[in-house]
Amino acid sequence: MAISLYDVSVASFVQTLAGVAGFLEKGRAHCEATGASADDLVGFRLAEDMLPFSFQVVSVAHHTLGAIQGVKAGVFTPAGPTPEPGYSGLQKLITEAQAGITSLTPEEVNGLEGKDMVFKLGEMQMPFLAEDFLMSFSLPNLHFHATTAYDILRHKGVKLGKRDYLGPLRLKR
Repeated sequence: MAISLYDVSVASFVQTLAGVAGFLEKGRAHCEATGASADDLVGFRLAEDMLPFSFQVVSVAHHTLGAIQGVKAGVFTPAGPTPEPGYSGLQKLITEAQAGITSLTPEEVNGLEGKDMVFKLGEMQMPFLAEDFLMSFSLPNLHFHATTAYDILRHKGVKLGKRDYLGPLRLKR
């Protein structure tokens, strides 16, 4: 069985988005149970020179659905601000990314293979083929930001384990 671009990108995005949605929900429940405000987590940083929790979650959506949209458009730029503020806005963003990703067909994504595209950051431009962009740029960024969001919640006392991060495994049927 050959592995397709859809298998290595979208299927992985679906799994990670589900994990993120799950641990965000556990974070919300933890805050409710402890009387804390989930919105207080939004600006939290593990280190002074790192971007906040909100950026980590926005980047998860941006490096999944946003990555595919960027490949289709031929250009990918850094993520913008959260459309809706607060913790619930972050949860909604992940839900929307899940809906967008799961609506993609294998034919649609596999048809992007070999497509030229560019990552733009100001004047800097990095040329990619679609598959190289997804595998060497967006997938590593996705896991970096998902892990950082997970770590922030763990740091703030949310009871999470490795299974919460992994999301649903693609087990043999």
